[in-house]
Amino acid sequence: MKKVLLLSAFLFAFVALGPLSAHAEQKPEMIAEKMAIKLTRGVTNAVTSIVELPKQTILTGRDMGAVGYIIGPIKGVGMTFYRALVGVTETVFCMVPQPGYYDPMIDPEYVWQGWEPKRDTSQAIAEQK
Repeated sequence: MKKVLLLSAFLFAFVALGPLSAHAEQKPEMIAEKMAIKLTRGVTNAVTSIVELPKQTILTGRDMGAVGYIIGPIKGVGMTFYRALVGVTETVFCMVPQPGYYDPMIDPEYVWQGWEPKRDTSQAIAEQK
């Protein structure tokens, strides 16, 4: 019985303490900087989320033509709420290193990014054949 108990304690310690020894040491200044970036990104996304409405209207109209000006505002309303929710979440949880290691929760990171047109790769694929 003592062997089973000792083995269980050893296995528990190995599982519980193993990841701590494998974790690379981070400088406190870098951690604080990443927290500040996450906080700033969260506040910025929460405040500027309303810009998703015209952004999605323009992008969807450009990609889909006339139908895009009907679908675009619907996408814009959804993306406005999504970006605001992500911004509030990042603001509230700025001290938590998730997802990844203080990585952004949304792509593109800010609303003013991602305006470039989609690349048409169909011609490049046809030329390779």
